[in-house]
Amino acid sequence: MNNYVPFITDEHFLLCVQNLHKSYIKAKNNLTKQHFYSNKVDTIKLTFDAKFNGIDEESLIQSEILRQIDKSINNSIGTFHEQILGGIKGFEIGNSSGFDIKAEDGSLYSILSFTKLPENIEECIFERLCLSAKFSKTSLFYYVDLSFNKNYAEKWVIEKEESTTSHKRVFKISVEKFYDLLTGNENSIGLLQNALPAAIQKINMKLSTNSHFS
Repeated sequence: MNNYVPFITDEHFLLCVQNLHKSYIKAKNNLTKQHFYSNKVDTIKLTFDAKFNGIDEESLIQSEILRQIDKSINNSIGTFHEQILGGIKGFEIGNSSGFDIKAEDGSLYSILSFTKLPENIEECIFERLCLSAKFSKTSLFYYVDLSFNKNYAEKWVIEKEESTTSHKRVFKISVEKFYDLLTGNENSIGLLQNALPAAIQKINMKLSTNSHFS
């Protein structure tokens, strides 16, 4: 059934949400106040930050713990998107292919990025996609970046002082446009986001019931 979103099954969608929930729980358990102090913490700076900014030390610590949890969960958000996209009919997670998401028929390959990469790393990805495009004469290759404007979808062009380099089947695209491309639906991210509260509630109820009977 597709009660949550039209492009993946309810079972797969709930599994992806549950996997992300586990990642959040793990991140929170790994960053308690005790763990915070067991790491190398500049307590002198902590005191200055608290006193000079007019914030009590306890609130400052909790804020820093939440910041570190947020930082550690970014990779899990990327994994969540990979799992969702890999559940769309006709597509799969790349696994040993060296790509994050690919079409089952080999017509599309993609690399996903969910953090800002240095320019030299992006150029390495570009070169790799161009090389792959030379060997695969009809496939399309995409670099998907969460930081791009939601309407971004263009041929990837590397510009240098004296030259420009591109390939007709290598593109840069926002995650929103990439979702729409794979699903064939407009505003797929919006549909996903609207479905999340009900799915999270379902997972919480399931976990609460299991805890009650454990």
